Amino acid sequence: MTTRFFRVHGEFCATHPWEVIVATLTLAVCMLTVDQQQPTPLPKPTLRQCAECLQEAEYNAADVIVMTLIRCLAVLYCYYQFCNLEKLGSKYILGIAGLFTVFSSFVFTSTVLNLLRIDVSDLKDALFFFLLLIDLSKAAMLAQSALSASNQEEVKSNIARGMAVLGPTITLDTIVETLVIGVGTLSGVHRLEMLSYFACLSVLVNYIVFMTFYPACLSLILELSRTTNIYGNKQSLIARALKEEDHKSNPVVQRVKLIMSAGLMLVHARSRWPFKEDDVENIRPLVAEQHMSLNRTEDAALHEYIMKWVTVSADHIVILILLLALVVKFVFFENKEELAEQLRAHISTETAPSENKNRLFTMPLIRTTFFLSDNPKEEDDAEREDKEVQTDLARSPFGKSLKGSNDTSAKTCRSVEECLRIYNDSNLGGSVLSDDEVILLVKNKHIPGYQIEKAVDDPERGVGIRRKILSVEGKLFDALNDLPYKDYDYAKVMGACCENVIGYMPVPVGFAGPLNLDSRHIYVPMATTEGCLVASTNRGCRALLKCGITSRVVGDGMTRGPVVRFPSIARASEAMAWMKCSQNFETMKEQFDASSRFARLSKLLIRIAGRHLFVRFEAKTGDAMGMNMVSKGTEMSLKYVQKLFPDMEILSLSGNFCTDKKPAAVNWIEGRGKSVVCEAIIPSEIVQKVLKTSTAALVDVNNSKNMIGSAVAGSIGGFNAHAANIVTAIFIATGQDPAQNIGSSNCMTLMEHWGDTGEDLYISCTMPSIEIGTVGGGTVLPAQSSCLEMLNVKGPNPDCPGENASQLARIVCGAVLAGELSLMAALTAGHLVRSHLRHNRSTTTIPEQFSHTTHLTPPCKDF
Repeated sequence: MTTRFFRVHGEFCATHPWEVIVATLTLAVCMLTVDQQQPTPLPKPTLRQCAECLQEAEYNAADVIVMTLIRCLAVLYCYYQFCNLEKLGSKYILGIAGLFTVFSSFVFTSTVLNLLRIDVSDLKDALFFFLLLIDLSKAAMLAQSALSASNQEEVKSNIARGMAVLGPTITLDTIVETLVIGVGTLSGVHRLEMLSYFACLSVLVNYIVFMTFYPACLSLILELSRTTNIYGNKQSLIARALKEEDHKSNPVVQRVKLIMSAGLMLVHARSRWPFKEDDVENIRPLVAEQHMSLNRTEDAALHEYIMKWVTVSADHIVILILLLALVVKFVFFENKEELAEQLRAHISTETAPSENKNRLFTMPLIRTTFFLSDNPKEEDDAEREDKEVQTDLARSPFGKSLKGSNDTSAKTCRSVEECLRIYNDSNLGGSVLSDDEVILLVKNKHIPGYQIEKAVDDPERGVGIRRKILSVEGKLFDALNDLPYKDYDYAKVMGACCENVIGYMPVPVGFAGPLNLDSRHIYVPMATTEGCLVASTNRGCRALLKCGITSRVVGDGMTRGPVVRFPSIARASEAMAWMKCSQNFETMKEQFDASSRFARLSKLLIRIAGRHLFVRFEAKTGDAMGMNMVSKGTEMSLKYVQKLFPDMEILSLSGNFCTDKKPAAVNWIEGRGKSVVCEAIIPSEIVQKVLKTSTAALVDVNNSKNMIGSAVAGSIGGFNAHAANIVTAIFIATGQDPAQNIGSSNCMTLMEHWGDTGEDLYISCTMPSIEIGTVGGGTVLPAQSSCLEMLNVKGPNPDCPGENASQLARIVCGAVLAGELSLMAALTAGHLVRSHLRHNRSTTTIPEQFSHTTHLTPPCKDF
């Protein structure tokens, strides 16, 4: 009977939304605009009233404690409610249910309080108490039921069915809440009593609004939004979960609520029963005692105050009962577990292949199953089966791929038109399409090949689909089998590091060290596939362990060199002279510096070629490598100059005078990025015992090879043995741009005799153009970020911007020095070929002349 009544009521609200909304708002406005009566002057307080005021003042501490507990419970309960709402999975639910709750709890309650002439000054303190009354789950269920409809008639039907199911439960809940909160009016704590009155009234108002205003708003909103296709085209899981036969209230819970209601009725009736005569007689001595307490001494009053605190009073017991009752009602007497069971029960019917009409909802069901799983460990174990590489899933928003997304590809592929309609549906999208259907849309140019991850809302699945396309179109059926792609955080890659992703490349990472750099021991990560490189660098670190390396950053400035053109050489030279003026440079610097928080222009280098000007902007860029910063600042400065020289034509923001990723003498001479110098003095015994050679031989080979040999070759910045080896290995490990090893590997290695006897070895490495950073680019990827953390230079330096990048440049130069020392020693002693043959190939391939060399030791023997 009640179900039928609430169904008819819900259908009426959904069918006549304008009438219900207008009627509700009109009633609220009428109550809000009723004239207030002038307050009558209060009579002079009696002795009894004074005693009561004193007693109330003594309980201010109890007020503070009670209100603190209520606030804490309110915050925790709101978090609990929103966690449950998030599991429902609809982006519209939180907005609709939240708006309804706030609107009803404050706006409508305020109007009723105004009508009843109740002082609303304490209403601001009732906010946290109202939060305990919020029940978003039922409002969310009704909203999601309405959202699942495909047309307005189905919206009305779903709302009516939802009201039929939820109406009886909400009615009983309202009665229980009113009676439970009513206990607070008996607490004796004034503030709690006032809040309890407000809360009881709010519960009743919320019930009325939920039964009238809310369903009408739902119906009207969806009617106005049907042209934007807010709701889907099929009946959703939540709508089916609201069937009468599947969502009957738990009879045990219902009986508990009825028993609680009856008991609380008796409590309220007894508490408000008129006093008997003997009760009045018993109260009189208490009033007299209260009057006498006003004349007590200060010590006696203090003693009584302390006793009130240490004694558990009936008021405190009632307050605790109230709080516990609220927690039990809201947390335990809810049917959320029933809903979860019903959702799981529908999974098998929704995913059955024979029910083609339900295919659109395969992905939402899978997502719901994941959130409602009783045993998350089983789900986690299933996800971790057959993984090629295990990365940190906790930091990846796409760590768990939805199961079944690829399973749908075995089903019959729908037509292009139907797939396109589903893809353009804002409530469905590409995530519910099978892999074959997504590929069909890609081939028909409806989905760009580089946006597959975005289309299916799952980067890993998108990469898998792209691999399928490449395997078929490129006829690479088996070529990609050994290229891993699963379990990688592609969210950090998309739009930042790579496009058209088909996997990732695992590169071995070793470490060399400890490297004694500026009295700090550092373990240096190196990503490489060249055998002996890490071992050789490690041997150099060991040779330098006692003496250590001293490093200095002598230059800092990333560059960008645009090319501009003028009508004549006269205008070009005029502009050149204008830019060289120190006052005009400061003006250009203001424009440049305004483009970034960290980029600061330091100097200009200008060269003229006919009517072309090449202007090399150099700026400090903090802890970033800084190419983008400098490019942005350069553009702003040039636009300012163009206002003064309208005939200046900006041909290219990069005119190869930077110079980036190309061999260039300007980087070797002027520097680019970080300019670093390192030196070390190695005792002769270390040269002999660890490096297996002598200082004289090392100095001789270094002059012949690195100085004379590089000069004969016409090298630019290549006066070293293998600096690029170490630079590239560290760049790959720490997320730098590997292509910038061209300029960053510019290095001059110098060796000299040192000490009184000249037996010690002095070695230095000068690297004028290390292009490096600790923020941006590949440094954000988890693996590369871990290597930066290993060096204690991850991210920006909070105290001194730019210090982390400078420290990383020092480490690169120091590691290069260690690598140079080890390789030069191996070349001097004749170890190089034997070491590579021994460690990169089978020892049977070592030529006889090397295998019989008795005094030679591979550089990695002591690793």
